[in-house]
Amino acid sequence: MERAITITYLQMTKPDDVVPLERRRRLVARCAEIPCPELNRFFYVAIGSEWWWHEREGWGRDRWEEWVDRDDLETWIGYVDDTPAGYFELESQPGGQVQLMYFGLLPSFIGRGLGPELLSAAVERAWEVATERVWVHTCTLDHPRALANYMARGFRIYAVEEKLERLPDRKPSAWPREKEEGRREET
Repeated sequence: MERAITITYLQMTKPDDVVPLERRRRLVARCAEIPCPELNRFFYVAIGSEWWWHEREGWGRDRWEEWVDRDDLETWIGYVDDTPAGYFELESQPGGQVQLMYFGLLPSFIGRGLGPELLSAAVERAWEVATERVWVHTCTLDHPRALANYMARGFRIYAVEEKLERLPDRKPSAWPREKEEGRREET
């Protein structure tokens, strides 16, 4: 199916653009020091199925390993009370740039005010690596507060693109689907 979406591109061009979060609750972000394709795939599927992330659906283990086992990619995990709550991927790019590739919370942690905390951790780390620019893009398929969250942290819009996106016939799912006939699986 095709769906019209709006893609918004945002950037910061200096560390002073960052709007600090006034207070943090209890989220702690730690880098996954050992590249682990299973970990990145887990977060991609568990978080992305809520927002139509589908581009990596067909990736096998080798492709995932190729993606995560690069010096220019960092995977960070946000923890709440030592429980994984979300993640972000940062990709260093030529010219002193860092792209926030993927960012999100696991569904069980959405609505707890943790998005700004995780994004603040991502931006702080990105500016430890970047010298010229930190950038991200979001779209109308993402969480309804994603754009506002990025802007609240200091990102500024630099481009907006309207396009037709070819989506799978069904929204991706992190869970097995119930039977098509509408009957629930018996337990």
